[in-house]
Amino acid sequence: MTLSGWMLIFAFVAILAVLAKPMGLWLFALYEGRTTPLHRILGPVERGFYRMAGIDPTEEQGWRRYALHMLLFNLALLLFTYAVLRLQGVLPVNPQGFGAVGADGAFNTAVSFTTNTNWQWYSGETTLSNLSQMLGLTIQNFLSAATGIAIAFALFRGFARRETGTIGNFWADTTRITLYLLLPICTVYALFLIASGVPQTLAGSVHATTLEGVQQTIALGPVASQEAIKMLGTNGGGFFNANSAHPFENPTALTNLIQMLSIFLVGAGLTWCFGKTVGDTRQGWAILAAMGLIFIAGASIAYWQEAAGNPALHHLGVGGGNMEGKEVRFGIAASSLFAVVTTAASCGAVNAMHDSFTAIGGLIPLLNIQLGEVVVGGVGAGIYGFLLFAILAVFVAGLMVGRTPEYVGKKIEAREVKLAVLAIAILPLVILGFTAVASVLPAGLAGPLNKGPHGFSEILYAFSSGAGNNGSAFAGLSAGTPFYNAMIGIAMWLGRFFVIVPVLAIAGSLAAKRHTPATSGSFPTTGGLWIGLLIGIILIMGGLTFLPSLALGPVADHLSMMAGQRF
Repeated sequence: MTLSGWMLIFAFVAILAVLAKPMGLWLFALYEGRTTPLHRILGPVERGFYRMAGIDPTEEQGWRRYALHMLLFNLALLLFTYAVLRLQGVLPVNPQGFGAVGADGAFNTAVSFTTNTNWQWYSGETTLSNLSQMLGLTIQNFLSAATGIAIAFALFRGFARRETGTIGNFWADTTRITLYLLLPICTVYALFLIASGVPQTLAGSVHATTLEGVQQTIALGPVASQEAIKMLGTNGGGFFNANSAHPFENPTALTNLIQMLSIFLVGAGLTWCFGKTVGDTRQGWAILAAMGLIFIAGASIAYWQEAAGNPALHHLGVGGGNMEGKEVRFGIAASSLFAVVTTAASCGAVNAMHDSFTAIGGLIPLLNIQLGEVVVGGVGAGIYGFLLFAILAVFVAGLMVGRTPEYVGKKIEAREVKLAVLAIAILPLVILGFTAVASVLPAGLAGPLNKGPHGFSEILYAFSSGAGNNGSAFAGLSAGTPFYNAMIGIAMWLGRFFVIVPVLAIAGSLAAKRHTPATSGSFPTTGGLWIGLLIGIILIMGGLTFLPSLALGPVADHLSMMAGQRF
């Protein structure tokens, strides 16, 4: 460990804290539907969309209608992406001449990008045409991110509104988020990436002659435009197989820092936005503080373990930190930080191979995913996932003091608690259930390249990443098979929409309640005690997934490394 490594981690946290309020202010303006400076340019575009689609943006929707429109919209996106991939061989803008993607692979990829998971069983530069990357995947990156933020807005309205049966308009939310948030930032972001050396071209490749006189084909494409929304929208799908370890996706130390900040930017801003919507910004800061403490703990442990190195190599007299699977230009600190950021935020982008981390270093990304990726979380998904834990925490606090639990002026009753438990429980059920099936069937056991506990960790990580809508992988798993494409595809769909629908039901239930003013007997939800309780509930509920699998995977793997039995 080095001083510069620790300075990077704490500088990252400090910059993020400074950016949280400005981003929150912009998000709050979109939440309220207020006019922004961008409306002069993009207002006619927004109104044109509404006219073409026959939508009245002022028409309010109840939670059931909001959920139905959201599900139909995402189903249509899934089918559209599936069709693009299956017809790739006959569609234009295919300079590489790639054929159609297979049925199981197209299904997995369509579900993956629809659910904001961006799990990739394929190498982008050898499988997908430029049109598929742009029309199939980049569009999904925008719209899946907009869907997540829209769901967060709907839940915010549930807490903020009083005695009403509506939570907003799904079409207006997604349109405004896309037009006034994601597109403008990504336009500037993509230009920055282009200036930094990231390609943006419709050419499929360029031929070069190496210093040895050998001909080399270098893959190109419209990378910068996909890279920008990949990070800002916490999507994570790489244009190239090496993802953000590839110099065409992440060329410099500065782009590496900006990418990490952009992964957390919207999620951090949504915490402040939530506080503003409920009339108490301290609520948002308390949530961000709880997130920050868990994040700093995880980043510190991961950096410590990776800097300590591999005990199996130490037994052979090879000292130093663990540089296996890492880019020399980034080093251990930036790689460890990136791994924790991307798995805390359901992004899935990687600048190092998690499969090559030490056992405990790889355990932290796995834990982040299995906690529900609520630190800071994906765009929208992080804050509404965190608020599910807040509902449980205030319910537990109510039991302790013998009062009906209240949170930001709304009584938390049996319906909200049941729905919150239902949404939280889907993650351990899918992860543990699907991992168990893959661990006993021949088709599942054929996937891991490593045997023993590390091979089990590869399977466990895959289903954790799929159900948690993260998308990163322990790359030692050969997942591009009909079995894993189908199983992980189903896990991604369940992990996304079996959480969103209960969240919208909670929003509808809360919106119908009256506001309950805080009294001297109310449990405070802004101080250190509340932050500690939140962290405790998250760790306990996350343990439903983490603890049953811990001894079979990362801990056993760590013990074998300590004994010098794994390289």
